[in-house]
Amino acid sequence: MKSHYLLTVLALASSLEFNPAVMAATDHGHDGNEMAIEKEGPHGGKLLEEGKFAIEITIFESGIPPEMRLYVYHNNQPVSPEKIDDLVVTLSRLGGDQDRLQFEPEKDYLVSDQVVTEPHSFGVEVIAEFEGKEFHWHFESHEGRAEISDRLLKLAEIKTDKAGPQTLRFIDTLFGVIEIPQNQRSYVYASYQGMVEKVSVNIGDKVKEGQIIATIMNTKTLQRYTVKSPASGEVTQRMVNPGARADDNALIEIADLSKVWVEMSAFPESIEKLQVGQPVTIKDLHQHEMAKGKISYISPMMTGGHIARARALIDNKESHWRPGMHVKGEVEVGTREVPLAVKSSALQSFREMPVVFARYDNTFEVRMLEMGETDGEYIEVLGGLKPDTEYVTENSFLLKADVLKDGASHDH
Repeated sequence: MKSHYLLTVLALASSLEFNPAVMAATDHGHDGNEMAIEKEGPHGGKLLEEGKFAIEITIFESGIPPEMRLYVYHNNQPVSPEKIDDLVVTLSRLGGDQDRLQFEPEKDYLVSDQVVTEPHSFGVEVIAEFEGKEFHWHFESHEGRAEISDRLLKLAEIKTDKAGPQTLRFIDTLFGVIEIPQNQRSYVYASYQGMVEKVSVNIGDKVKEGQIIATIMNTKTLQRYTVKSPASGEVTQRMVNPGARADDNALIEIADLSKVWVEMSAFPESIEKLQVGQPVTIKDLHQHEMAKGKISYISPMMTGGHIARARALIDNKESHWRPGMHVKGEVEVGTREVPLAVKSSALQSFREMPVVFARYDNTFEVRMLEMGETDGEYIEVLGGLKPDTEYVTENSFLLKADVLKDGASHDH
């Protein structure tokens, strides 16, 4: 962690600007003067007044998708919604989108003809006509929004990307052990029975094909002869010492470790997804090294009734993968193209909903996501975010912390 990290957080927290969800309204009267309106109506909504006429704006979302409900008053008395000649509410959002809401009478209120989508953060323009007179209001209603200067963006190391199509790669993780391929094992035998006089190699030595491995005294002819390596590789076992009898048993094992097997254990739910040829990434358990390979073999038999073997062949030219080493394999069991996805690292929670922070110049605002499948790195987006939207991928928690610090209320 960099030394300036804490200072960055403190500076960010002190300088971000947030407009709470309480609607700070401005009434544009006929005299041209502006007057702040912060009254609350009988139903807990924002009350807009001009003279004897008033409209209360609420968003109702209890058990149903959010909808706007408007209550009308004249001379401080409720007005039947059928008496309103015309009513339009325009919601202007970051990015230039506008929602134009029209209304129909229902019970003692007017209800919007469309859902008020999340986030409920917008500029609001209200135009109403009552008894031949037109009324206008405009106010800002923001939530989950913050503004950051270019300097603090750099200090906070906030990074962004654009939402777009992505290939989801689905991974199954299997655990296994490095083993020597059977076809890469060679054994050194005595040509004639006798006594071992000298062994020229030890376990771990690298040998070349044709290199002298041992000297043996033929007990029948009393002549010495040498035994040579049948292949290049590494000595992995030495079964004799000087003075031992050389017979039909192997003297030395030599293995070519330039490639090794990864023998992985797979349970039935994994076996159903595995196929020969699938890509696999092998990692040691300390996350120091990784290697790419493919599934080369799947055992037709189960061990203990519930585990089968899946095998991959990987390069080992650097000798990192030692026989007997425990590893894990991430097998790509399938892919799927999706038209819109975001990085998993971008996700935050806001009002118990998954969100990302969309960026519009130096302003950042939450976008509630409807999500589909995930491969762990990317998450499919089914709704709540437009393609090509720039969103925060790293350090978005700083934005969330500041929004929550300033009070992420959701009052309407």
